Amino acid sequence: MSKKAILEIDGNKYEFPIIEGTEKELGIDIKTLRGATGGITTIDPGYKNTGSCESAITFLDGEKGILRYRGYSIEELAEKADFLEVAYLLIFGELPTAEQLDKFDKDIKEESHIDEDMKRILDGFPKSAHPMGVLSSLTSALIAFNPGSVDVDSEEAMYGAIVKIMAKFPVLASWTMRKRKSLPLDYGDSSLGYVENLSKMMFSRPNKTYEANKIVNDALDKLLILHADHEQNCSTSTVRIVGSSHAGLFASLSAGISALWGPLHGGANQAVIEMLEAIREDGGDTAKYIAKAKDKEDPFRLMGFGHRVYKNFDPRAKIIKVSAEEVLGDLGIEDPVLDIAKGLAQVALEDEYFVKRKLYPNVDFYSGIIYRALGIPTEMFTVMFALGRLPGWIAQWREMRLRKEPIGRPRQIYTGANYREFKEVAKR
Repeated sequence: MSKKAILEIDGNKYEFPIIEGTEKELGIDIKTLRGATGGITTIDPGYKNTGSCESAITFLDGEKGILRYRGYSIEELAEKADFLEVAYLLIFGELPTAEQLDKFDKDIKEESHIDEDMKRILDGFPKSAHPMGVLSSLTSALIAFNPGSVDVDSEEAMYGAIVKIMAKFPVLASWTMRKRKSLPLDYGDSSLGYVENLSKMMFSRPNKTYEANKIVNDALDKLLILHADHEQNCSTSTVRIVGSSHAGLFASLSAGISALWGPLHGGANQAVIEMLEAIREDGGDTAKYIAKAKDKEDPFRLMGFGHRVYKNFDPRAKIIKVSAEEVLGDLGIEDPVLDIAKGLAQVALEDEYFVKRKLYPNVDFYSGIIYRALGIPTEMFTVMFALGRLPGWIAQWREMRLRKEPIGRPRQIYTGANYREFKEVAKR
C-alpha cells in the first residue's frame, strides 16, 4: 500500500502521495496542492524543506557524513579515479570505459582553443575586477561564438556542447588569474592530462620551463573531485531554474557562477583566508580568537568550521586534510597565516567545546590553505571551486532538460498593501 500524507485545513482533508527515493528518503508530493485546496500554497524561505526535483546524480546524508556521486562514495572516487573520470560519471551516469575516457579526453583537447576575440573581451576588464565576475562574463560571452541553441533531443549535439565547455572553461579560468597577476596568457599543452594542463596554464612562467609537481597536481585533482557536485545547493539550483526556461547551457552556467560567487556559498574558502589574515594582523593570538568564538555575546565566528548540511563531519574535509599536509610538507612554505590555520584546526579537533558542537574544519578550510600555499590569489579561490563544480552543473542541467522539467516558478505569500486608489500628485 502506497504511503500518503493527509493535510487538514478548516475541517477539510486532502491526501498527497509520498515519494520514496532509492536511499529511503521520503518527500510529500504537493504538485496538486493549489488546485485541490483552491489556491493554498506552502511557504519555505530558503527551500530548506522543499525538494525542487527528483535527481539521480548525487546522494548526500548530512547526519551520517555520506556523499556519493551516482552511487559511488566520495572516498573511493577521490582515491581511485581522476577528475575527468568523475566528470564523465556525473554527466553521463556511468564510469567511462577506457575507450570512452580516451575519446572524451581527445574531444576535449580538440575543442580547447579559444577565439582570439575572447582576448579582447578579457582585455576590457580592469585588473581590479573580481575574477568571478570576469569568469561569469567570459562564460556568457561564449554564447556569442556558439550562437546556436543546443538540441537536447540530439545526443550528438548535447555531447558537443558538453565537450566545448569542459574544454574552454579551464582556459578561461586560468586566463582570469593570469590577467590578475600580469602574466601572458597560456594556451596549454594538449599532450598533458586535464588537471596537469590546468596546472600548467595557471602556474607556468614565460622565462622558465614549466615543471609539473605531482603532489600539487594530485591535490588539485582531489579538490576538483570533492567539489564536483553537492546536490541542490544555491548555484546548482540556479543552473537548473535558469535552464528550465530553456536558456542554453552556457547561459545557465554563467548564472551558476554568479550564484557561487556569494560568501555564503563558494566564497567561503576566500572568507577563511581573510579571517586568518585578520587574526595575523591582530597579533596572531589564536587563543584570543578561540575565546571569541566561544563567547555567545561576541559576533566573531570561525570561518571554515562546521557545515550547514553535514552535522557530524564533512567527508570531503577528511580526504583533503591529508592532501593539505602533503602540499605544505612538499613546498616547505613558511607562512604565519598558514601557521595560524594549523593552530586553529588543531584546537577545533581537540577542544571539547568544538568537538561537542561538531565545529570541525570543513572542506573550505583546507582548500583555502592549499590554494594559498600554491600562490593562488585569494580572489581566485571561488574560481577554483567553479572549475570543480563545472561537471556537476552540466550534469544537473542535462538531467533537467532530458526530463523535460517545467519552468521554475516559485509562489509567494503577499504581505504588501491592500488595494489603494491612485491620487494625483497634487493631492498626495
